[in-house]
Amino acid sequence: MAEKEQEPQHINIELGEKEAEGIYSNLAIIRHSPAEFVIDFTRILPDVPRARVHARIIMTPQHAKMLLHALTDNIIRYETEHGEIQMDGQVAIDAKQVH
Repeated sequence: MAEKEQEPQHINIELGEKEAEGIYSNLAIIRHSPAEFVIDFTRILPDVPRARVHARIIMTPQHAKMLLHALTDNIIRYETEHGEIQMDGQVAIDAKQVH
């Protein structure tokens, strides 16, 4: 007896007006524990000595890995269409350097 293939589940996602505006971030600080990943989104602006966290996302390690795969897939598709993303000397910041 053949097993019945499971149909993909469709999820309706509501996007509120405030969330639809989005939040600009040019720095993400990522920390983790055995139970979760915490991603703080902030932005660094010229001549502003402090940065403020504008959004904090907390997810399970499994969801963090799913996010990694989704980002990788989207970056590959983006670069196929628009060319390689140039980093222009940008480097990752170690979370231990942020106070």
